[in-house]
Amino acid sequence: MEDEEMFCTSSRQNVETSQIDDSKKTSNGTDNEWNGKVAYVYSESYIKLCDRMGKVPERADMAHSLIEAYGLLSDMRILPPHEATEQDLVSFHSRDYIECLKTISASNDPEKYDETTEQFGLGYDCPAEEGIFEYVSMVAGATITAAECLNNGECTVAINWPGGWHHAKRDEAAGFCYFNDIVLGILKLREKFERVLYVDLDLHHGDGVEDAFCATAKVMTVSLHKYSPGFFPGTGSLESIGMSKGKYYTVNVPLQEGIQDEQYCDVFERILTAVKDAFNPDVVVCQCGADGLSGDPMASFNLTSQAYTGCVQCLLNWNIPLLLVGGGGYHIANTCRCWAQLTSTVLHRTLSSDIPEHKYFPEYGPSYDLSVTPGNRSNQNSKDYIDEVISTIKENLEYIR
Repeated sequence: MEDEEMFCTSSRQNVETSQIDDSKKTSNGTDNEWNGKVAYVYSESYIKLCDRMGKVPERADMAHSLIEAYGLLSDMRILPPHEATEQDLVSFHSRDYIECLKTISASNDPEKYDETTEQFGLGYDCPAEEGIFEYVSMVAGATITAAECLNNGECTVAINWPGGWHHAKRDEAAGFCYFNDIVLGILKLREKFERVLYVDLDLHHGDGVEDAFCATAKVMTVSLHKYSPGFFPGTGSLESIGMSKGKYYTVNVPLQEGIQDEQYCDVFERILTAVKDAFNPDVVVCQCGADGLSGDPMASFNLTSQAYTGCVQCLLNWNIPLLLVGGGGYHIANTCRCWAQLTSTVLHRTLSSDIPEHKYFPEYGPSYDLSVTPGNRSNQNSKDYIDEVISTIKENLEYIR
């Protein structure tokens, strides 16, 4: 805990001392009239770069191709991403860490840097690969691009499905995450918006984002995740509520195995309604990691895409700017199904259950159906347990009203 507090303090310094002109900020999105405009971060080169990510091969192109096959692109503004600049990156990450990634990326023999890379968390789940800097800088820049579009009032919803790498710390890679594009995107949003709400739907706790903002009252983080002994990253208990000025602005919803759509959506709505009443956010960032879906190799929750669309619809109903990013999701076809349905939800479009013919059509067999079949794992989330979690969270939120 002592180390965590030191990191929070360091992160707080990054957040609180960034040069932000409060006079230009929006309260309750009043400068951005809700008009239904949706921006979609995409370029062919960006997708090709993302598909080099070994942990989720071709996921970016497969998700984009399904969205395109359903004819959704014509309803969105296509937003080409720009690479994150060094100034962007140092707003959160340490220069030493950035330089390490640069050096490794340019080398044709990354293994010779083993001793250096280990101190920055580069290894088994975050391999030090040639060309990695270009990829992670572009993903970070894509989320920043989406945030800038919201800041400028050019859209009301911005989507970057290849983003959402929530485990990266200031000077450490973790859980397939190198640069924390979400933190960088939130810092960009803070140049315009006074209060930013971050919501994390990934199966895993959003520890990197929480650590970055655990000592500020300007950003509230809410993470719904599996919490179990030995399950990565091992953080996100109900008792983790932030510190210093950020005490009670960290909300963790620790869930057990086997939760199903109806209960998940009920938990989300009850907690997020209380969060909105207490925090009154001006903009929302939602990480839509899909590894809680039934069929995912993580084999933990019983969710279908309906759980995710229900949660995002709840946020859309608030009529304030929204930034959506991806995250986990290792059953590639189901993840693409989910993100296509989320895109259609944002656009108020109903999709046919039949997967359209396109280049990845065979990957959706044998059903070739858009729906995800619910899982049948035993639900360990009793009503009493869920009620206790929600009651504790609501009691904590009373301190910030």
